[in-house]
Amino acid sequence: MNRRNEKGVALILALILLVIMSVMAVSLMFISQTETWASMNYKLMSQARDGAEAGINASANYLIHTYTPPAGSGSDLLSNYNNSVSPVQYPASNTTGHDVILATSSSSQSSNYPVASVVTNFGSSSQNSLTAGNTTVNYYSYATLLRQDVVTPWGTTTPVTVQTWQITSDGSINGVRAADEEVSAILEKQITPVFSYAAFATANGCGALNFGGGGTTASYDSSNLTMSGGLPVVSGSAGNVGTNGNLAENGNPTTINGNLSTPRTGVGTCTSGNVTAWTNTSGHVTGGLVELPQQVVYPTPDVPNPTPPTTSSTLHNNASDCSGITGCTFGTGPLPGGNGCPNGDFCLTPGTCAPPCPTCLPPLPGPAVYGNLTVRGTVHLYNVNVTLGTPPNQITVNEGCYNINSLTENGGGTITIEDTYPYTSPALSATNSPVKVNIAGSGQTTPLDLTGGGVINNLGWNPSLLQFLYGGTGTINVKGGANTVGLLYAPNATMSFNSAGGNWYGAVITGSMTDMGGASIKYDVNLQRSVATVSSWMLDSFTWKRN
Repeated sequence: MNRRNEKGVALILALILLVIMSVMAVSLMFISQTETWASMNYKLMSQARDGAEAGINASANYLIHTYTPPAGSGSDLLSNYNNSVSPVQYPASNTTGHDVILATSSSSQSSNYPVASVVTNFGSSSQNSLTAGNTTVNYYSYATLLRQDVVTPWGTTTPVTVQTWQITSDGSINGVRAADEEVSAILEKQITPVFSYAAFATANGCGALNFGGGGTTASYDSSNLTMSGGLPVVSGSAGNVGTNGNLAENGNPTTINGNLSTPRTGVGTCTSGNVTAWTNTSGHVTGGLVELPQQVVYPTPDVPNPTPPTTSSTLHNNASDCSGITGCTFGTGPLPGGNGCPNGDFCLTPGTCAPPCPTCLPPLPGPAVYGNLTVRGTVHLYNVNVTLGTPPNQITVNEGCYNINSLTENGGGTITIEDTYPYTSPALSATNSPVKVNIAGSGQTTPLDLTGGGVINNLGWNPSLLQFLYGGTGTINVKGGANTVGLLYAPNATMSFNSAGGNWYGAVITGSMTDMGGASIKYDVNLQRSVATVSSWMLDSFTWKRN
């Protein structure tokens, strides 16, 4: 064998191996560079999206905290818009109107909003740049008005414009490695039922809701009543409760026949530094725990207008008890021989719920006003159907309004709600009209105390026909009576049920609530379809798109 013919093979093999290694090294370099570019692209895309989200939040911040929506008066009138379509059009004509848009100078849309200062302020609030390391992220936004309604929240007299905006924001990074991301979100307020729970406590601490001693919740439907033994048949469900804080339960058979809704989480011991959703020693929540996305805010009811006096009177058993009280009648029996008020009882003349307006046609008398009333006898409150004025300036009033500084039942005192106004012949019927008791509470630590003989509601089983409203921070005591049918709206007050076996048919909203006496709250599910309020702003329905 001639080995001289094999000279140089090692060199060839070495060169082949070198080429292979070089190709591998170059491939690894390209892979490494690709990974670097991919990481850089992802980083730039993330930064651009963060910038776009910053634009969403900047626009939402302006719309929530600075912007004033159109109203029924002023320079920006609701009537200038076509609110029957979505998006809302301006001007109001369908044929010439355009989508209502607020836009920054760099966005892809142009502003079509009739108030120049709003356009300017939105533009300056919703366009900016952010520094991220060595990178500058620019964002700019536009907002389209999708919906616009007007509602007067229950318990107030001030209309509120409720809007839904779609905010679209663009986040971009310029340069050799550019990035552009678009984010869209919905900013909205919603018209919601006021009384969605059997009981809601607005306080955010421990024991905001406190049930014990056999206190329970249940439900019924006043629009579809089934009666048994003279009482509505109740369901062991839908007696939901809610709070911005904690529910504390103890004592068997204390039972919430429904869900507990709260922004809090967890079950267990509640402390100031650890507010849990539910503290349970022996009670029950038959439904689940519903975590609210944010705290629920209820508007404070209007201060009673006109302001009631602070003089004190006790209505017991004598005609002289009415002395100095305008609208108070001591009963001498039915018409025609008597004065229409039940014999030996007290009758308080109702007013209308609108503030007094002597220049209106016809003039409106306004609510009846009373000071600090202590009830030791039987007092009758009325709704009324009455026609005021002469044609063509007639109005029909279907309500009975009382502005009272404080109302206290003492001993066997009883408040009775009636639907027949007795001081005329024939008596005026006011079926399906509410009695509203507006409590001022000036100088009173306990402005409402219904722990005497309770409240007898002769208007049926519809709780919206008897309404107690109080905007202060005082204490409210309720006995519950045999069967009280009504609504209590006192979102800043401290409330307690003080009797065993009492039933409250309707719903309550307070700052905090304690039911340690075994009272039962029977929630009327028909309230979901009646009185309304306005929710807090919500930012939702996010979508992302790479441009």
